[in-house]
Amino acid sequence: MNRSLINVFTKKYSFFFIAVLFLIMNLFSFNAKGQEVKKLSMQETINLSLKNSHILQASSARIEQAQAAVKQATNYRLPSANISGSYLYLANPSYSLKLKTQGGGSTDTSGHGGGLPKISQAMYGIFNVSLPIYTGGKIKYGIESAKYLEQAISLDAEHNIEGVILNSIQAYINLYKAAATRDVVKENLLQSKKRDSVLSRLEENGLLARNDLLKSELQTSNIELSLLDAESNLKMASVNMDLMIGYPEATILQPDTTSFSKGISLKTIDEYEQLAVQNRKDMQSLNFRKQAAVAGISYAKSDYYPSIALSAGDVAANIPGLLSISFAGNIGVGVRYD
Repeated sequence: MNRSLINVFTKKYSFFFIAVLFLIMNLFSFNAKGQEVKKLSMQETINLSLKNSHILQASSARIEQAQAAVKQATNYRLPSANISGSYLYLANPSYSLKLKTQGGGSTDTSGHGGGLPKISQAMYGIFNVSLPIYTGGKIKYGIESAKYLEQAISLDAEHNIEGVILNSIQAYINLYKAAATRDVVKENLLQSKKRDSVLSRLEENGLLARNDLLKSELQTSNIELSLLDAESNLKMASVNMDLMIGYPEATILQPDTTSFSKGISLKTIDEYEQLAVQNRKDMQSLNFRKQAAVAGISYAKSDYYPSIALSAGDVAANIPGLLSISFAGNIGVGVRYD
């Protein structure tokens, strides 16, 4: 009877046991995938940091903006064209026409008499093209200022690249130090546990005081706490590196120490200082910004001088019942002084 009950229970809940087992296996597989281990060299870290840096993406956008500003300043050299038109409703206007006669005299005809039509509306349109000839240097200095700012922003982008590379190297070194510290603490813990085992046997045989064994075990406990701190620091360094290079936060990074074996040639301090002065992109950027400011002052002073432009256009007007003008082309020189 008991055996039959066991069979019924097994058949009834076998599906449940299988489902639970399947779920547990999936959880283990998910954790295995989430804890992916990736081995990185320092050069790979730098390349990924440059590729996924939001700072460099913003720098690229600023460079495009500066290039557009240069193009805009250059376009002021080109002629400008505008067209305008108006329709006017005239509410019972009073007007007069003064016409010269063949004999040299003139006649004055009023709109309220003399048989002239009543005017109630007027329309006109103007098309004009203007080419700047002289602007007091405003266009020239505007282009110079925009170009200097473009070069300064490009140097800022290069300086940001150097900063990203430096941060990547520092983060990689921190990850390597955290991993090395964890390994050292693990080795110390293993040696401490072996020592505790030896001391425990000595204490059992009466060859060691109980207090000495407790001191050794306390030291082992402290090493275990140090190991927890080391693993926490390693995890934090790995997460920071994941965020920097664009990897998922659950990815465990392992530094490739083979990249440290490459030899480097050392220079003197004076040589390093000279290289630093020559390659400081931020200093070069400030120099271009200074030149852009000087050009901006000249741009502002150009308002002291008049502006001269060559203009051409066409005028069309229509006053129904009185006047119609079409294709009244014109060309001339305009002078503007504020």
